[in-house]
Amino acid sequence: MNASRQKVFLFVLTLALLAGTAGALTWLKTHQRLGATGLVATPIPNSAMMLIALPERVLNFTSTNVPESSVVLNYLPKDTSYASRRYSAADGSWAQASVVLMGADRTSIHRPDYCLPGQGWQIRDQTEVKLNILGRHSYELPVMRWIVSNTYLASDGSKQEVSGIYVFWFVTEHQTTDSFPAMLKSMLFHQLTSGELQRWAYVSFFTVCRPGGESAAFAGLEPLIVAAVPEFQLPPASAK
Repeated sequence: MNASRQKVFLFVLTLALLAGTAGALTWLKTHQRLGATGLVATPIPNSAMMLIALPERVLNFTSTNVPESSVVLNYLPKDTSYASRRYSAADGSWAQASVVLMGADRTSIHRPDYCLPGQGWQIRDQTEVKLNILGRHSYELPVMRWIVSNTYLASDGSKQEVSGIYVFWFVTEHQTTDSFPAMLKSMLFHQLTSGELQRWAYVSFFTVCRPGGESAAFAGLEPLIVAAVPEFQLPPASAK
């Protein structure tokens, strides 16, 4: 085969592969069924969305509901389910918990490193942590703990630095992971082998502190997460 014919052959082969991939994706989308969630959630009548049961009171924390943001209302797919609560302690510390649950559109779940930098937060450290979830079913929950920082203008016009602790993970029926690529890999493999689209949720907890107080801030945040998780998240298959 001469060089000219070889180029034509490769071009036609590439087009065929692209068409085959597009056709396969289209077939999967039209024939897929949506899997169960790994959350304690209640279907909303006449809606694809679900009501996610974040607990109102955890340990010594009280909480208030945080309404859906404009990002959820305007940019995420319409079948995205969302819940968020701000937990406050008597000493004035607080943390915000958020859950984004996808429907039939995977784009409800985005990369964690997309939002925070877009809001001016710089990621300074990324560490995988295992949290011991206790209760009727005990297990280790893998989470990512990010230390982030930001600068804002105080009322007197001076620049003030603030640090933040951002803890997140992903959960679906019988499965958890702290890795976005691992979630995508699991979703694709499960869909190809079973025809079912896993219904993943993105769970996060966020709090702020003074620079240098990151360790203490996480020490205060961890008990809240450990106590709250059994109230709104179902245990994975590995739970005892």
